[in-house]
Order: sequence, then C-alpha cells, then structure tokens
Amino acid sequence: MPQVNGVVRTLSTVAQVLREQGDAVEVIGPDRFRTMPLPSYPEIRLALAPRRALRRMADAWRPNAVHIATEGPLGWAMRALCRQRGWVFTTSFHTKFPEYLQARTGLPPSLAWAVLRRFHEAGGGTFAATQSLREELARRGFTKVRPWTRGVDLSLFNGEGRDEWAGLPRPIFLHVGRVAVEKNIEAFLRLDLPGSKVVVGDGPLRAALERKFPEAHFAGWRQGAALARAYAGADVLVFASRTDTFGLVMLEAMASGTPVAAYPVTGPLDVIPGSGAGVVDDDLRAAALAALACNRAVARAHAERFSWEACAMGFRRQLMPLGTG
Repeated sequence: MPQVNGVVRTLSTVAQVLREQGDAVEVIGPDRFRTMPLPSYPEIRLALAPRRALRRMADAWRPNAVHIATEGPLGWAMRALCRQRGWVFTTSFHTKFPEYLQARTGLPPSLAWAVLRRFHEAGGGTFAATQSLREELARRGFTKVRPWTRGVDLSLFNGEGRDEWAGLPRPIFLHVGRVAVEKNIEAFLRLDLPGSKVVVGDGPLRAALERKFPEAHFAGWRQGAALARAYAGADVLVFASRTDTFGLVMLEAMASGTPVAAYPVTGPLDVIPGSGAGVVDDDLRAAALAALACNRAVARAHAERFSWEACAMGFRRQLMPLGTG
C-alpha cells in the first residue's frame, strides 16, 4: 500500500480472509518506515534502513509463521533476521523482475535471476501461482517451489455496467494495469482494431502514450465499483504483458463476462486455453478479434472456479512454522 496492482490486491485480500477465519495477521510494509521512491518508478516506495525497527516489530508480534512477499529492501531485511534467528520462512514469486529490468534498462536478465534465486532459496518454500511459472522457476534452479493460485471477487465483478462506455464506438477493447513499459501497452495501442481502445490505469508512460495515440481513451485509475463497470462495459480485455506471472486482471474481466485476448505466455497460458473465456495467440490482433466471439456467460463461469477463500486457505496450508525445516 498505497500501490494499486495485482500483488497488493492479492496480499491484502488474503490477509482479510485469514482474519475473517480467525487468524491474526500482521502486515509489515514500507508504509511503516522512512522510504524513498524507486528511481524511475516513484509509485514504488523502498524502506530505508529497516532492520532495527523491523526487529522490534517482530519481537512485539512474536509470529508463528513468517511469509516474505517481495524482494525489496524490507524483504531482504526480514530474510536476514529470519536467518539470524534460525526461523523458517516462506516467500512468494510475484514479478519477473529480470524481464522488467531488461525492458527498462536493456540489462541481461541472468544476473537478476541469480539474485532472486539466492533470495528465495534461503526460505522453506516459494509460492508460485501457475504451473508454467513453477516449471520456469524449476528450470532456473529454484528447488522449493509450491503452488498457490489466485482469486477474484465474484460479487464485485458481476457484469453489471455494460453501458459504461456508451459514448464510444463499439467494440470496446480494454487494457487494465500500470501504464509502464513492462506492461507492453504500446503493443495493444498499435493494433489495427475496429471500435475503441480504452486504457484504465496510470503510470510513467501515460503522458507519452496519450500524445502518441490520441485516438485511444485513457481513463486513469479506477477501483471498486468503478473498475468493475470498466470491465463490464468492455467487449474484450487485451492483456498485452509478456512478463506478468499471473495477471489478476484476466480473472476480474472474466468474472465481469468480458473475454480476454493475450499472448501465449505465463499466466494466460495457464488460465485461458480450453476455457472458452478468451483466446491466446502470438498475433495479438487475431486473438482480440477472435475473443469477440466468446460467450460472456462462459467467461463468467470460468472465473467462478477461482475464489479468494480458496486462495487464502491454499496460502495458509503452505505456511511453515518458524521452527520447522
């Protein structure tokens, strides 16, 4: 927090469900420390020198299990504390940072993969959302990978609001997510598609893309009911990312009855093929046009296979008590 992305939604919702089930959950995030903005990405705040304060928080909380969600300075500090005390901890793999770094800087990803492997392998298990991601991590030398799926709020994303983009020519092709280079949004905006392109989200590339693609409609960030209406009013969600590890927006769109078009990469390959809820193709334009023919009721039914309750209980089952190895 206060970032708006799939990782934050996943972790905050899992914490909420676990509390409702009777567990005590303490979230220690950068918002509890002095921070600095990540260079070139100011929405991400990095905790500064968190170790001493983190140690006090851990001693006050006295946890039964520790899960380290991300690999930032705070995650490394908690990893060091756990190793110092002989605590077993778990981690989760949410983001292909090596590919993000390559997209932003051109650096080869091999060094970043080595750093990530060192971070995660120190724990007792690394949670990964999809089979294709687990297989990739195994190929890259991760030896303790565990399955942990995702969920969707089926009551919020319910398909109501089909008239949301009534003023725009149909069909409506939608993109939801950070407007940043790693999301590959320009690949979506360059497609020769009928109707209208809508981008929901914000980020460092927004101003440049608005100038470059004046025919597209940039709607800014949306949350809650406004985001649900954005999905419901679209005809296809175009998921252009090649670097996400899941793509929570796909489930939110499907729950709203909106089919998904995507590249055949980690995330889409695990959710879409054989579902009738979307199309994957190396030709993203072909996928987007083909997805127009998908049945909205089928897309909704596919999303109903994913619940936050199942996601949270799967997370809880995979946790490891501090003293086990």
